[in-house]
Amino acid sequence: MLEMRSAEHPLNAEGVWCQILRRPAPGRPVLFLDRDGVVVEDTGYLCRATDINLIPGAIEVISAANKRAVPVVMVTNQSGIGRGYYGWSEFKSVQDALIAKLADHDTKIDAVYACAHHPDAQGSFAHPDHPARKPNPGMLLQAASDLALDLKRSWLVGDKAHDIEAAKRAGIAGALQVATGHGAAERQYAAKLEASNFEVRFGPSIADAMKFPIFKAAR
Repeated sequence: MLEMRSAEHPLNAEGVWCQILRRPAPGRPVLFLDRDGVVVEDTGYLCRATDINLIPGAIEVISAANKRAVPVVMVTNQSGIGRGYYGWSEFKSVQDALIAKLADHDTKIDAVYACAHHPDAQGSFAHPDHPARKPNPGMLLQAASDLALDLKRSWLVGDKAHDIEAAKRAGIAGALQVATGHGAAERQYAAKLEASNFEVRFGPSIADAMKFPIFKAAR
């Protein structure tokens, strides 16, 4: 259950950003997307809308998901907020601009989850291992609960090994680690996460997500 502290900042009781933009039909597999390094270029603590640069292929993948009624949920660690580098207002301005850029191409995401907790954070965001911060699966599990998603058929795209581990721990079908962002440097760590019930794929960018089974089976 979401605790809406304000219309602008949809934070739950744990201080995790849980923004539902539209509600998909229940029981659908979902496409989880990390943000920085996957959908937009990782500029290092992105906090200005003017610094948004979409990664090639992002619009096409999200659009394909929209056309197949596959929900798209963004799950992003935002330790810059916890460290005091910027606030939720700056995060919101970036998200609003990103959503607007996608809308220009008739492309939408269904929900956004963001965790500012970190061991080196300040105040209430200081936490040694918050369940919502990737590699923990909290944001994915919260999305599944809020939107009645089918995790077992869902997939994730991320650049860091922590993204891939969160996907595995959430019990989804698999994940794509891209070479953009931190992907090239962390590939060896992500490769170790593959298991009989969890597939790890590698590709140059988010465009490779078009090969996910959810795009073939979904209607």
